[in-house]
Formats: sequence, C-alpha cells, structure tokens
Amino acid sequence: MAMKIYAARDIANYLLSRADAEDNDISNMKLQKLCYYAQAYCTSMRGAPLFGESLQAWDHGPVVEQLYHEYKKYGRDPIPVVTDFDESKIDEPDRIALNDIFDHFNQFSAWRLRGMTHEEPPWADAYKRVQGSEISIDAMVDSANRGRLCEACLWRASSKRGASLSRPS
Repeated sequence: MAMKIYAARDIANYLLSRADAEDNDISNMKLQKLCYYAQAYCTSMRGAPLFGESLQAWDHGPVVEQLYHEYKKYGRDPIPVVTDFDESKIDEPDRIALNDIFDHFNQFSAWRLRGMTHEEPPWADAYKRVQGSEISIDAMVDSANRGRLCEACLWRASSKRGASLSRPS
C-alpha cells in the first residue's frame, strides 16, 4: 500500500492544533522548523515524503514557501491555535510520529530551532549552494538516519509504527 502524501498545510494545521492555546509561541518561523523536522523524521520512517511541497534554504532556516506566505501576516506573533482540524485527515501512525516530533521540538523557541537547523547539513549544504535552493529530501533523511536530529523521537515513533529501528543508547 502506498503511503499517503499530505499537503504541507494539513501538517501545519495538525501541528497548530496540538499547541496549547494558553501558552502558544508558534510563530511562522517556528512552524517552518516544526514542519522541517516533521518532514525529515516522517520521511525517514515512512520511506516516502510526509508532504509534497519542498523546503527551501532561506536566511532563517528551512521554509515551505507556500506556508510562509499563508502565515506571514502574523509576523513574529504566534499563529492562532487551530481548533477545528479534522485529525482523521492524518493517518494514525503519522499522527503518533507527529505528536512525538511536536512534543520534542515545540519546547524550543523559534530562534533556538533556527540555530539548530543552521547547524545541520541539509540546510547548510543547500544554503551554501544558493540561498533559497531546495533542501534535498535525501539529505534530510540521511541526517535523521544518522541521528543528527532527534534520535529518541524517531525510535519511539518508529517502534509504535512497528518498524525495526535500533533503540538509541
């Protein structure tokens, strides 16, 4: 069975639906980084991209251009929490993975996530080629598989999916 490939907007809305309305700090920049990590980890686990839109290497890190334009009206302010997202749009194994990714990476500020992505080869290599160039899915998967991202999240989500990854030490 082929893996479902979502729209980046659905992944963004799912992540925004997970935010705490009382303590939401998900700005456009933070949402972009959450989507980057979601794409990297989920693609690594699934063997197929989570969403079809590309990520580009912009000055402040990875960006899904369509999402940037949709949410730029909020500037640096938090994007409102999504309260009416139909979770059934996202298959359960992908929701489990997204929940783990969200729970881990949402603890960091937008600027901390920016710094983290700047230290990682997928963004850095694409940015060195040409600012605004596409970040390779293969590079994201390679970094996820090498444990350069959040290995514990990947293991937990994969084990729930039934994949056979080694538990991180």
